[in-house]
Amino acid sequence: MTQPVGLSEFLSGPLPERAAVLADLDGCLIAGDRVLPGVPELIERCGERLWVVSNNSTDTAEHLSARLGLMGLAVAADRMVLAGEETLRNLQRRRPGARVALFAAPPLVTLARKLGLVPDRAQPELVLLARDTGFSFADLTELTAMAARGLPVLLSNPDTFHPGPDGTPRPETGALWAAARAAVPTATASSLAKPAPDLVHAALSRAGVAPGAAVFLGDTPETDGRAAAAAGVEFVLLARPGGVTLAQEIVTC
Repeated sequence: MTQPVGLSEFLSGPLPERAAVLADLDGCLIAGDRVLPGVPELIERCGERLWVVSNNSTDTAEHLSARLGLMGLAVAADRMVLAGEETLRNLQRRRPGARVALFAAPPLVTLARKLGLVPDRAQPELVLLARDTGFSFADLTELTAMAARGLPVLLSNPDTFHPGPDGTPRPETGALWAAARAAVPTATASSLAKPAPDLVHAALSRAGVAPGAAVFLGDTPETDGRAAAAAGVEFVLLARPGGVTLAQEIVTC
């Protein structure tokens, strides 16, 4: 298994000079609203070769770029590949104008409308579940009923948690889906987020870089590592500051 290394150790070697440096977000670049040690140096050194590849399903790239800017990190929106946004864009390409029961934070709901998708929980064609801190018991009841009816379900990402600033687990999309599946054990869902390689492929395509010329920085071998391996990209496991280690649990879709 890949042994974790500190970001300073990564920066002291040759890998930051790769044609594309892909990096996860939570636990690698930031923890909540805190910039992790060494990240400003990473951004300065890699410049436009740095790509954020994240299972984030709360923000759009524009929203996240602005948020990082307030934290002193300059990463352009066009160098971010985010699971929630990519799921919506992929859905728009496959099923333009689809009526979607959308359980998501406001930035993704706004983007869905801009893309021509129709948020509709009354007569939806399919369900899209993303991370929404406003998700309620009423939402869970609706989601469970839709899953029981057999509506196709898309997950923006299958992660059950991401680490908070102090390493404490914070619930993710997969945790919301696990609650629905507890009531409907036969329900299934699909996702293009990590550990699938789709987000990594998208970043490489936009960067115009072959897999062998890139490197992927991540803090979870079960998601970041598997996605990198599936895409043929060398993976570097970053150690979380303070030696925090959390086993990543993935919901089977």
